[in-house]
Amino acid sequence: MRGAVLHAPRDVRVEERDDPKIIQPTDAIIRLSATCVCGSDLWPYRGIESVDGPSPMGHEYVGIVQEVGSQVRAIKPGQFVVGSFYASDNTCELCQAGYQTACINKEPIGANGAQAESLRVPLADGTLVATPDIPSDDLLPSLLAASDVLGTGWFGAVAAEVSPHKTVAVVGDGAVGLLAVLAASQLGAERIIAMSRHAPRQQLAIEFGATDIVTERGDAGVARVKELTGGLGAHSVIEAVGTQESMLQAVRSARPGGHVGYVGVAHGVTLPGEELFFSHVHLHGGPAPVRRFLPELVDLIWNRQIDPGKVFDLSLPLEQAAEGYKAMDERRAIKTLLRL
Repeated sequence: MRGAVLHAPRDVRVEERDDPKIIQPTDAIIRLSATCVCGSDLWPYRGIESVDGPSPMGHEYVGIVQEVGSQVRAIKPGQFVVGSFYASDNTCELCQAGYQTACINKEPIGANGAQAESLRVPLADGTLVATPDIPSDDLLPSLLAASDVLGTGWFGAVAAEVSPHKTVAVVGDGAVGLLAVLAASQLGAERIIAMSRHAPRQQLAIEFGATDIVTERGDAGVARVKELTGGLGAHSVIEAVGTQESMLQAVRSARPGGHVGYVGVAHGVTLPGEELFFSHVHLHGGPAPVRRFLPELVDLIWNRQIDPGKVFDLSLPLEQAAEGYKAMDERRAIKTLLRL
């Protein structure tokens, strides 16, 4: 099969890879209908995360089940499925508490490389969610978004305790940040402040439910959020970048007693303990347990109540994956969908 492989920073090649096979009796093999490039893929692409030799890329996927292992019971060949970027059994105590990305048997999907024609998914019964039927083509982008960026934005909003009558600030205008805006709107937030300096992303944030746009960053961005909230700060802040600046901006934008949901993959983030101590701000986040939310998200998409697929503003064939990475790296695209 064909699949994207990262050989070195900014060196993505689509080349022949071995077809996936059933290894464990709990596996499933999926023929992918669509996959995509994630913002977190840009960390190794840019050389910020080291790559030890050629590495298959991708962890977001939707497609049709081709084969299942002997112990798979709920997932059947022929079904169209959406899965999380971590495989989980969905039965252990941590999964049952809603933290499938901390499953005692978890496996990262990215190790198998989902930017490819086919994919082996471990722990299929616990990881995959089937749609009611084979979806129409126009639903594919939104269902693909549910595999990671929608579920991650949704977890950010839940972790930030978003609810009706609250003001929410979102730090980050990539796909996760934009879909955190959508999630906050769905969860009933009264006011949603999107922090963005890019006009197309600002427009999409407004379509998803943002009521205010803040273009400033850092301390100036914090000051603007405080100005919009009577000097107090937001009740809920979603951090969707993962840098030192974005994390401090999020914490400082929250009011005393407020909640920060952080879902940006952290790189070099340290927090000043004394400042945090006196802030009275709650922090909760980490790798999003997308599987917790998938049934609800798939239902919302299937019934066309939300359209998260709008975050894909560039669509390319798999063979042009390198251009998809380059466009996102240069901020010419929010998120690249790879067609199969």
